[in-house]
Amino acid sequence: MRIAIFTREWPPGVYGGAGVHVTQLAQQLRGLVDLEVHAFGSSREGATGHAVPNGLRDANPAIQTLGVDLEMANAAANVDLVHSHTWYANLAGQLAGQLHGIPHVITSHSLEPRRPWKAEQLGGGYRISSWIEHSAYASATRVIAVSEGMRRDVLEVYPFVDPAHVKVVHNGIDATRYQTGGGTSALESRGIDPAHPYVLFVGRITRQKGIAHLVRAAEHFDDSVPIVICASSADTPELGAEVAAGVARLQALRPNVHWLNEQLPEHDVVQLFGGARLFVCPSIYEPLGIVNLEAMACEVPVVASDVGGIPEVVTDGDTGRLVHYDENDPAAFESDFADAVNRVLSDPDAAAMGRRGRQRAVKHFGWDAIARETVEVYRDAITTP
Repeated sequence: MRIAIFTREWPPGVYGGAGVHVTQLAQQLRGLVDLEVHAFGSSREGATGHAVPNGLRDANPAIQTLGVDLEMANAAANVDLVHSHTWYANLAGQLAGQLHGIPHVITSHSLEPRRPWKAEQLGGGYRISSWIEHSAYASATRVIAVSEGMRRDVLEVYPFVDPAHVKVVHNGIDATRYQTGGGTSALESRGIDPAHPYVLFVGRITRQKGIAHLVRAAEHFDDSVPIVICASSADTPELGAEVAAGVARLQALRPNVHWLNEQLPEHDVVQLFGGARLFVCPSIYEPLGIVNLEAMACEVPVVASDVGGIPEVVTDGDTGRLVHYDENDPAAFESDFADAVNRVLSDPDAAAMGRRGRQRAVKHFGWDAIARETVEVYRDAITTP
């Protein structure tokens, strides 16, 4: 079985959960199928690169994406199936399927209609990304949803998709890479005292991650516990300025607030998890949330919103706390979130929550099992399209 994966992200250009997913999945798939990976950018170890065509260098990013997708589709001439990840690669998968007469499988990491704030980043390109996604889902042979919550979203947003063709295969975690004992040099070099465990947030500066809610809620966190906010790569300069102002206000109101406005290498992120007392994830939209699994694998309890697939990862009262998110009452969400954080910080069972979190991550979210489930979807798509 020869498979081609289409993806925007590939190391070292991984900046989000979808990129982590593709990287880990591909590593496991190579032992199960004959795999080739096609990624945006230059060719590098493990992937054939496809650059933006010269004539589109100054075009809207969505138009540039179309150009790269054409290059990808043309390259997949000798495979049995194509597997695309995110709207950036969905058109490549759709065209390759039609051009070469092969099945096209989509992994649904997110849905454009569920992320209207992307219009801030893409402008008119958001209408193009939405059209690409809609068209690809309409013709896909199979859809892999990364959670039951994501599956419900797919069937609600795109009711024309056959429910029998939407399979749930969860995101995963490499628990050999995410575990305690990674050292403290990354903390010390950034002025964080490893002797004082902290509340930690790790995520991009995008409305999806709820970072604006976080900085307001954090005004009411126990101020004896430091806060580390590892957030960078703002979707827009305006959003970046908004978050910077919020963090500055937080720093003026309480002590020990550290903002790491940089994209850290994995080794450093693992050290950040290792020094944390609590991880927070106030996302307003999250198909699964690999970052919660990363925290759990490092034995850190999690306080998170109850959106999307997060409740399938974080077990309320056992590995952390879930807080209900109501878009119509953000102030209540922020207040409840702060209360949940403070309850866990004062809970004598918090360390045990973290240990149970790692047990859950290892048992239910290993990449080896996820790869085998993915191959079964491939077989099904090839034999009964």
